[in-house]
Amino acid sequence: MNYLPLFATALLVATSASADIAADRRGDTAFHDPSVVHAPADGIVRLYGAGGPHTAFRKVADVWTERTGTEVEVVAGPEADWAAEAQAQADILWGTSEQSMTAFLLTYTAFDPAEVTPIYLRPAVIAVAEGNPLGIESFDDLLADGVRVVVTEGAGVYNTSGTGVWEDVAGRLGRLEDVTQLRANIVAYALGSGASYGVISGGDADAWITWPNWPLTKDDIEMVELSDDRVIHRDVNVVVSPDADPEAQAFLDFLVSEEAQEIMATEGWTR
Repeated sequence: MNYLPLFATALLVATSASADIAADRRGDTAFHDPSVVHAPADGIVRLYGAGGPHTAFRKVADVWTERTGTEVEVVAGPEADWAAEAQAQADILWGTSEQSMTAFLLTYTAFDPAEVTPIYLRPAVIAVAEGNPLGIESFDDLLADGVRVVVTEGAGVYNTSGTGVWEDVAGRLGRLEDVTQLRANIVAYALGSGASYGVISGGDADAWITWPNWPLTKDDIEMVELSDDRVIHRDVNVVVSPDADPEAQAFLDFLVSEEAQEIMATEGWTR
């Protein structure tokens, strides 16, 4: 008698039953506080998320508030700075990538993962110091001897959209030597885009693989676009609390309107 198919089926069932999935870890994070009452409906639309899209969001919010009279508060920065507050009063969360939102939802259990909606994309780019002193024009220039590169990396301890972007770009053509050479030129793995910006703006790096909104909103760095065969994109996504102010969904509808798209495009966000 052939027992192999039966054994394989039993093994598959056992593996599936013991699989470690994100849904099973909701509420099991250092930031989650089960004593906090989630009650966001207070007449103010509040959005929370990592820095990056917040500058464009605020421009859109200013237009919407002037038109409707409803106040919108956009809170951005390291999650530790707003985690407790967001658990109590966030109408909307945004994630600066899909993996970032997946991580957020482990803490903010009032939000339904099935309701997450991607709303904009942006491409990875290279940021260089003002004036581009090394004349960096492409990814290949980052592989030259002596070029100092900073990359944004969560390193398993920090929620950031930059996690893994440098290796995705480096490995895009399937050439191991590109990853090896870029890695040799990395001088800092910074925890978050703000930290990465601090490295390059402080003169401790020549280039930074990042997103357009940073060089487009800073005076001391410039943007170098990646070629089509190198570039990768990540999205910004949102999720609305089931207990949110009624105006929250109205604001999100405006956030993806043609008028808002023009504003978002000024910082590199497209649909």
